[in-house]
Amino acid sequence: MQIGNHILKNNLIVAPMAGVTDRPFRQLCKKLGAGLAVSEMVTSNSLLYGSEKTRRRANHEGEVDPISVQIAGADPKMMAEAARYNVDNGAQIIDINMGCPAKKICNVMAGSALLKDEPLVSQILKAVVGAVDVPVTLKIRTGWDKQNRNAVMIAKMAEDIGVQALAMHGRTRACLYMGDAEYDTIAAVKQAVNIPLIANGDITSPEKAKFVLDYTGADAVMIGRAAQGRPWIFREIEHYLKTGTHLLPPTVEEIHTVMLEHINDLYGFYGELAGMRVARKHISWYTKGLAGSANFRHNMNTLQTIELQQQAINDFFAELKSKNERLVYVENHAKEITDVEPEALAA
Repeated sequence: MQIGNHILKNNLIVAPMAGVTDRPFRQLCKKLGAGLAVSEMVTSNSLLYGSEKTRRRANHEGEVDPISVQIAGADPKMMAEAARYNVDNGAQIIDINMGCPAKKICNVMAGSALLKDEPLVSQILKAVVGAVDVPVTLKIRTGWDKQNRNAVMIAKMAEDIGVQALAMHGRTRACLYMGDAEYDTIAAVKQAVNIPLIANGDITSPEKAKFVLDYTGADAVMIGRAAQGRPWIFREIEHYLKTGTHLLPPTVEEIHTVMLEHINDLYGFYGELAGMRVARKHISWYTKGLAGSANFRHNMNTLQTIELQQQAINDFFAELKSKNERLVYVENHAKEITDVEPEALAA
């Protein structure tokens, strides 16, 4: 998989997710098998460059190359300025957001709302591609709604302008995240362009990743929600694509270790108080479906220090490791298997 002059180690990419794909999460996913991780969306509003949130999102210290930063906005000039700003701060790939369905983004005619205005799409793409000397990629949906699927036209336009890869979520903006992703439009786009195409939407298992790659002909898959609390999904998919067999699920000890490493990185990145609060959602994702996790997650939200948070985690996993059980996830849903060796757990 190649984007511009960057050769990725595989074709597995972490989707940009607001409030999730911060530097600690990107680094962890890359460590556990992802070939590329796209940053949280960065606003094109230059007035916000000095904010703590924007500075944090532009922090790539120690991150494994290549560094891809997603920008969002509806003004071509401001988008070009945002691209230059982020390249100056370490971005090696600029990704343009025309796929976010959130109301607060679409209400200012950014994100997937842009798909309704093809001339403006062209202006933004030309401005950004012309502003920087790094590869520019684009994230879109299949269209604004089911009656207006214009992804093929947008993709051809992007390729002609100089966009070097396209990521595509298999839903319209109107669909939000409801229903099942459809892959026929992704397949049609693949037939229409020569730049790398990355398929996104409902890819939750190694089998689903292979199906989507085979069905659409896409060059890569992008994983979003399925990686929350399960960052090892990337190594699982990579192994399955190479061998057709499944890796053994992670043990209790490994999940415990990965979680602690992750939340300690969050403490260091955000500071102890903010890091503890950000960690709560990740802890919830890591433990969802595990025995006794409902009460654990409820109590976790009442703890107010990192010491109490870490102690609760250690106690929870000590209890798990004392039981003779194994949990496996099938399409993100857990079921219990009783006659297996102890201290093994999958998520």
